[in-house]
Amino acid sequence: MPSGQLGGDSRQDRLRMRAAWMYFIEQMTQNEIAETLGIGRVSVVRMLAEARGRNEVKVTIQGELAEATRLERALEDRFGIDRVYVAPISGEEADPVPAIAAVTGAYLSEAMKAGMSVGVGWGKTLLATLPFIDARSLADFKVISLLGGIGHARRYNPAEFAWRFAQVFQGDGYLMPAPAVVDSVETRVALIERCGLNEIFEMADKLDAALLSVGGMSAATTLYRGGFLKEEDRAVLENHGAVGDLLYHFYDAEGQLVDHPINSLIMSVDVERLKKVPVRILTSGGPDKVDALMGALKLIEPTVFITDEESARKMLERA
Repeated sequence: MPSGQLGGDSRQDRLRMRAAWMYFIEQMTQNEIAETLGIGRVSVVRMLAEARGRNEVKVTIQGELAEATRLERALEDRFGIDRVYVAPISGEEADPVPAIAAVTGAYLSEAMKAGMSVGVGWGKTLLATLPFIDARSLADFKVISLLGGIGHARRYNPAEFAWRFAQVFQGDGYLMPAPAVVDSVETRVALIERCGLNEIFEMADKLDAALLSVGGMSAATTLYRGGFLKEEDRAVLENHGAVGDLLYHFYDAEGQLVDHPINSLIMSVDVERLKKVPVRILTSGGPDKVDALMGALKLIEPTVFITDEESARKMLERA
């Protein structure tokens, strides 16, 4: 399946790479690709064959789309990010998650090394990366879940991504056995200090990398679909200016934590700890997350940012 670099300077090269991306990553049919690109199906068949003949389609697609590269460089310059990866998608209405997941998986396949300690978040995008990561054994590889929420079996569970990510590299997983949100500050302190959770927070001080995703404020996002917060909580947070959450930390468009009691009751590693992690990887996208992404860049100051091309364009328009 294609991932990694996409490109070519000529329009034909770019068109060929887009066709290959749509076919192998977005799982579009040749007829759908032809309709999207405004070309004949025979042309699509020819371009896919040519991509294979040029050795551009192996496990990855080699080369980068010029437009994706332009967006990457623009985001790096505008937001001061060390490295940005922009995943091409077929159009504004396309689901960006598969494309973002493919690029994230390719990045993680190269970036993860033996001896690393990696803190991880959760969410639909992170779970979708797993099939795109090259599984292999890494000695002394540790994965630390940075948030609670495993008290009940749910479709979306923070623990699931952490242990599955650890399995990919045959590493050790460390989970936070606590609810997502507790009833009081005293309960939070007691869980950390007297129930063994302090070990997780201490491990967070020694991370080599953090892999994170953001949640928007839509009722359809993972945090609400998973039942971790109620609709009335979401409405109140929005009224307080919240545009998104990162590890349950709700923040505004300026990347500041909102003044709401929930930010004192969440069971997750705090933002100041995260900002000290040497490599901070943020992967997310979608039209409903642009405001959340803008705020997250200020909140966490990622060193690596992975998103889709439509989100990238909208972010640059608003910057």
